[in-house]
Amino acid sequence: MAAPRRDASRAFTLIELLVVIAIIAVLAAILFPVFAQARESARKATCQSNLRQIAQAMAQYVSDYDGAFPNTGNYQLWQGRYWRWPLQPYLAYGRRRNPAASNPNFDAIGSDRNVLWCPSDTTASQVWEHTSYAYARCFYQSPDQIARMTGRLSAFSDPAPPVTQYEAAVAYPAQKVIVAEWLSNHQDPKSASWWSWDGARNYLFADGHVKHLAARSLLPATNGLPDVNVTVGGIGGRDLP
Repeated sequence: MAAPRRDASRAFTLIELLVVIAIIAVLAAILFPVFAQARESARKATCQSNLRQIAQAMAQYVSDYDGAFPNTGNYQLWQGRYWRWPLQPYLAYGRRRNPAASNPNFDAIGSDRNVLWCPSDTTASQVWEHTSYAYARCFYQSPDQIARMTGRLSAFSDPAPPVTQYEAAVAYPAQKVIVAEWLSNHQDPKSASWWSWDGARNYLFADGHVKHLAARSLLPATNGLPDVNVTVGGIGGRDLP
């Protein structure tokens, strides 16, 4: 019995195959950037969720300590160190002795991609003490940083002992940054390893809200708006891109 003959009219020609491949390539070129943008949007949302959880922990701490914000007593705030320790019971992340860190008593951050690690921060290490977020320097030291936060002149000079910052004393809390995204290995933000959301970053304000802002919007101002000196270190504007 003869095998059924193949209908040549139903076969793809080379031209038709090339057209299909071209269509697939065009669709891929259109969709891949969309997928990448969606992925970054999801990461940004996760980062904002992290800051909201930090805000909740901060609010609980302030409530438990008579209106006082955490006082680290250490200047290494833009490195993501120390400031998180008072919040550890509220954030419920486990502190683990970390012999690989510069201080073996530091905890490992990032191994469980917890609330202190932005998903787009590729520099946050699982064995070092740095995080993706920095505490405002004004909550460590008193000179003009405290004056800018409270709207009052400071009686201290730099270097000064740590000064407790109280929630009720913060002027314009909806306009004052308390925690911000910051490169976990405290490099210059202009370095290639610095991540950025289209030139903007996520900020947690003293009233507890989180906002996505261009870093340039935090340039020094005289009208009570966010100032670089009360964000992530206040080192001569280096925390601006």
